[in-house]
Amino acid sequence: MDRREFITSAAALGAGLTAKASTGTLPKRPYKNGIELSIIALGGIVVCKMEQKEADRRVAEAFDRGVNYFDCAPSYFDGEAELKLGAALQPYRAKVFLAEKTGQRDAKGAREELERTLQRFHTDHVDLYQFHAVSSMEDVDKILAPGGAAETFVKARQEGKVRHLGFSAHNSPAALRLMDALELDSVLFPVNVNTWEYGDFGPQILAKAKEKGMARMALKSLAWGKWPASIREQDRKYPKCWYQPIDEREFARHALRFTLNQEITAAVPPGDEHIFDMALQLASEPLPKLSVAELALLKTRISALEPVFRV
Repeated sequence: MDRREFITSAAALGAGLTAKASTGTLPKRPYKNGIELSIIALGGIVVCKMEQKEADRRVAEAFDRGVNYFDCAPSYFDGEAELKLGAALQPYRAKVFLAEKTGQRDAKGAREELERTLQRFHTDHVDLYQFHAVSSMEDVDKILAPGGAAETFVKARQEGKVRHLGFSAHNSPAALRLMDALELDSVLFPVNVNTWEYGDFGPQILAKAKEKGMARMALKSLAWGKWPASIREQDRKYPKCWYQPIDEREFARHALRFTLNQEITAAVPPGDEHIFDMALQLASEPLPKLSVAELALLKTRISALEPVFRV
């Protein structure tokens, strides 16, 4: 990987994770080891259900606008995300940060998924490999057990097939335990006012990750909440999203301001390409901290739906 693409200038960034946008490009913030990431990531689901030519165009456009953080998983649309994003990223692979995941909890399964992922991305390494959707203490037990996925993660890092290790969190107690059990580089978790305020999920993970010196990446910044039971799956406006995203621009701007003013590096928007485009536009503009009145309004409005995660 060309590390020059990621060298951080502490003086330019100032204190904490404050970032300044360059003209025409997306701001970046520190990850770890001198790496800087765009504050918005492109998730692999964005390129699903479209022709490869359109996927290539969207990835090229995102890269040109400053996106250097790409996140994917083999489970996204049964591998379609990896195949299409892998092809689209070939011209840019040396200049981007590729985050991948595995849902396998045993060493053999995790190794098989990693090797397939490397083939699909036409690369010899991924920059971040993550345990996907850690959702229970049972998940953690399996990951840490003899013959568990943690063994593959550690060996793969020693082999140079992965550069950093992390996980995505869908359960707070399990996340806290995993962070104490393993030396990990980052955590991907919900940073969403509905989840934080009404699901009691998020702040405790942020605090633990800071204590451990881990980078923090945000899920569900533009999630409104679970789809209402009255809306049938086939009638959902955004079929690639398992939750109802925020699609109204001002509502989304407030939600993104909440997320990006926490102590995080970056946010992964919903998988719908139109929501991603809006997030990219919003994140290229100033996103000041919410006022007390704005936060109160956001809390009230977002509470209309059930949070996507609870403790």
